[in-house]
Formats: sequence, structure tokens, C-alpha cells
Amino acid sequence: MTSEGIRPATAADVPAVKAVTDAAYTPYIERIGLTPRPMAADHAADVAAGKVFVTGGPPGGAVAGLVVVEAFADHLFLDSIAVRPDVRGSGVGRRLLHFVDAHARALGLPEVRLHTHVSMWENQKIYPRYGYALVGRRADGPYERLLYRKRLH
Repeated sequence: MTSEGIRPATAADVPAVKAVTDAAYTPYIERIGLTPRPMAADHAADVAAGKVFVTGGPPGGAVAGLVVVEAFADHLFLDSIAVRPDVRGSGVGRRLLHFVDAHARALGLPEVRLHTHVSMWENQKIYPRYGYALVGRRADGPYERLLYRKRLH
């Protein structure tokens, strides 16, 4: 296990990664009028590439939450964070966000970047509480995104 029970996902976790991602993002489909990109991700490829970290349960067990990250030369990109709806409010998301910071630091990266759809209003309240600053807005085809950055010290 890595920090606070967060570990790299294994091939056995792929069905749980898909299930948690779908459960977390499905409520947004009606609001934004599109399927959120994390739902269409190639979860098996992301897991095989070492991009997915999960919390809760042994490999292949009940996953409570997950992050998908990708390291670049100058930052760690937080591609997706998903928490099972039945455990929201229990600190799973907080632990995952702290893990992302620690992971970036361990890789020697000075910042974390992420984006969220403009209609995911909840995220616009959550990310600033964890030190993320809004740095831009970008239209990417039908997806309109807010860009956030967190500089690590």
C-alpha cells in the first residue's frame, strides 16, 4: 500500500475502476449533455500504464475511490478523480487529493494541473479549498473546461 491505503491499481481492479468512474460521473451526463470523458477512458490501458491509483479493498476488491494521473516534465496531470457515491463525504476524495500532491512531490514535480467541465459546479468549490487556482478556460470540442493549477512547495 502507498500513503493512507492508496495503491497502484492492478488488472484485477479494472472492472471496479470502470464501475466507480461510471457511478461518479453518470450524474453529470444530463447536466452537461455529454458523456464525461473519464467514462470513455481505456481503463485497462491506464491501469497497465501505471496511471491509476485506488483506495479501498484488495486488488479486485471493493474500490472506494481512484485517481488517474499522468506525469509530464513540469507537472503531474490529474486526469480524473472518482469516489463511489455511497462513500462521498467520508474523506476518500480528500485522501486521494493529498495522495496526488505527495505523488507529484515524490516524482520531483513542482505542480499539479487538472481541468473540470464548467458545468461541474461542485468541483469549482472543492478544488480551491485544496489549493488549486483557476488559471484559464478552454473549449475542447464540445467540452468547455476550467483549468486549475496547484503549485507545490
